[in-house]
Amino acid sequence: MNIAFVGMAAALGLSAAGSAFGTGFAGQAAIGAWKKCYAAGKQAPFIMIAFAGAPLTQTIYGFLLMNFIASAWNNGTIDAGLSLGIGLFGGLAIGLSALFQGKAAAASSDALGATGKGTANYFIVVGVIETVALFTLVFCLLLLNTAAIK
Repeated sequence: MNIAFVGMAAALGLSAAGSAFGTGFAGQAAIGAWKKCYAAGKQAPFIMIAFAGAPLTQTIYGFLLMNFIASAWNNGTIDAGLSLGIGLFGGLAIGLSALFQGKAAAASSDALGATGKGTANYFIVVGVIETVALFTLVFCLLLLNTAAIK
């Protein structure tokens, strides 16, 4: 077994695990908020489905990172250790972003269901957390490019 492939798998696996936890938390909260709305005879905001699905994008970032690592490995521009490091730490950071985005989305669903107000504010916070995953992906790509130059 080549350790470089562990890094590639970690990039996707850890990102996807974070997405699974994040969507799980956010989805449960959306369902609970809808239940409260229905019980109170209020209209249940459908937009909460966007909160529930927000952490899914980090799986895409993990897939992209995996492919960029694989490409650099196949081109011989990085060694197995760098592949492992970037995959593990990049995947973990992206996955944690998804996890905490899901928790923020869960709180957003709860607040929106209770008040019917603040949707834009909640999406801004969820978007800020998304930025952590995007920055991680971009900085990992820069690291891959820097390693390829040397």
